[in-house]
Amino acid sequence: MSETRDTAVIGLTGQSGAGKTTVCNVFEECGFAVINADKIAREVMEKGSACLEEAVECFGKNILNGDETLNRQALADIVFNDKEKLEQLNAISYPYITSEILKMINKFREEKRRYVLLDAPTLFESRADDFCDLIISVTASEKNRAERIAKRDGISAEQIKNRFSSQHSENFFINHSDFIIKNNKSAELLREKAKEVAEKIKEYYKC
Repeated sequence: MSETRDTAVIGLTGQSGAGKTTVCNVFEECGFAVINADKIAREVMEKGSACLEEAVECFGKNILNGDETLNRQALADIVFNDKEKLEQLNAISYPYITSEILKMINKFREEKRRYVLLDAPTLFESRADDFCDLIISVTASEKNRAERIAKRDGISAEQIKNRFSSQHSENFFINHSDFIIKNNKSAELLREKAKEVAEKIKEYYKC
């Protein structure tokens, strides 16, 4: 972290269904300010937004509900089955998302927050890792992740397979992260591991 910066920005990412939400909650309990990139991604696609208008121009009005809000499942069915279309969506949405992320980072710096966690499933794809001092990735076995997603999202095995195929491998996360938290056992063990990493980072950046 640069000596001129008082805020440590920690990126949190990883595989779908690996347990990032639990890790994020632990870091928040440990005093980290949290930026939720998924929430920002939903906000930039709200009805009437410039980002949603661009998406409709690219993918058609079939991605809209009757009230002209985004039909997220319809869009997911398109982009998770076609790598080129996923790249098109990313090219549309990422500039809006990263702009909002930078605004929030600057806001937390102005508030003199010491530690900020950027929770971003597509941290690397959006280049938001450029904003981070350290990166944590959460991983788990494909079997465990598939079971969690099926229970959480209620989607089919085929939809889960398509989602996994659009994401980075575990080796990618291992090779591009400062910390790896593996989540193949209990939720309690995951929380313990997350707290240990959070406290190590706080100690590392301690004034």
